Amino acid sequence: MELEFGLAFFVTLLVAVGIALLLIPMLRKIKAEQAIREDGPVWHNKKQGTPTMGGFIFIIAITLTCFTVGLPEIIIGDLTHLFMLSFALLYGLIGFYDDYMKLKRKRNLGLRVLPKFAMQAAVAVGFLILLRHTGNLTTSLYVPFINIYITLSEPVYFVFAAFVMVGTVNSVNITDGIDGLVAGVSIPIALCFSVLAWIWDFTSIGIFTFALAGSLVAFLIFNFHPAKVFMGDTGSLFLGGAICAIAFAMDKPLVLLPLGFVFFIETLSDIIQIFYFKFSGGKRVFKMAPLHHHFEMSGWGEYKIFTIFTGVSIVFAIISYLGVFNRF
Repeated sequence: MELEFGLAFFVTLLVAVGIALLLIPMLRKIKAEQAIREDGPVWHNKKQGTPTMGGFIFIIAITLTCFTVGLPEIIIGDLTHLFMLSFALLYGLIGFYDDYMKLKRKRNLGLRVLPKFAMQAAVAVGFLILLRHTGNLTTSLYVPFINIYITLSEPVYFVFAAFVMVGTVNSVNITDGIDGLVAGVSIPIALCFSVLAWIWDFTSIGIFTFALAGSLVAFLIFNFHPAKVFMGDTGSLFLGGAICAIAFAMDKPLVLLPLGFVFFIETLSDIIQIFYFKFSGGKRVFKMAPLHHHFEMSGWGEYKIFTIFTGVSIVFAIISYLGVFNRF
């Protein structure tokens, strides 16, 4: 098992680096360039022209690892890592279409909100049905730290789970606003899941989690400030889907609350800003939302925001591990 996990991490890392070296020039050649948010910080305008859809770097690398390093698991009939991959790929496909529409319109405006959410909810429900049918999911919620279960009826659980999935995926997407941020925040999350898969002997899940961690480390090499490529919605929706898929495949969705702390704070800042602006007649709580833009407008550089937000994610990854590690 340790060999498979090590291979999953390092093979995916090396493959992702190789893919990046080939893909980034191709994205430049076809002018798959990032459209900068019109109402964002003005200094982001210099990022105009940076290639987007770089999420394919880790998507392709993880997919290859799942079918190579994960082949022994496939042979014995454990397809959990392929279920998770398929779920994340479907979210990545939604993100790709969103990116395509932005490139076509040459504006930071892709899919409409309601169709986008409807597709995400449909994918979430399909994945839940698959996990339930294959015995990888119960309708009892494990509560971290206090080691108790809350049993829900299947319809209630499915509504709750779909809400969590769609919310988490879009929280990851919102966090993807400055160079390296969402990759930096996600690496501790992937590593936390990887350690849990290791100690709980979840081999198939562990192959996916270690592959995710390795690919994100590789991607960060090219996405760190100043970014040579952005992951786009293709990458951020795939990444959000991957994180959700792992939590539900482990049957521990509530661990997403502390583990995804940075993502949820980012989303909460956006929600607060929108509602306060609407009901206060145009006033704002933050200089700009989501939260990382507020700190930018307050004079923080991208290095500082990346370092602090990633550090917070590391702390909450450790807290999350302590909250669930003695489950088995």
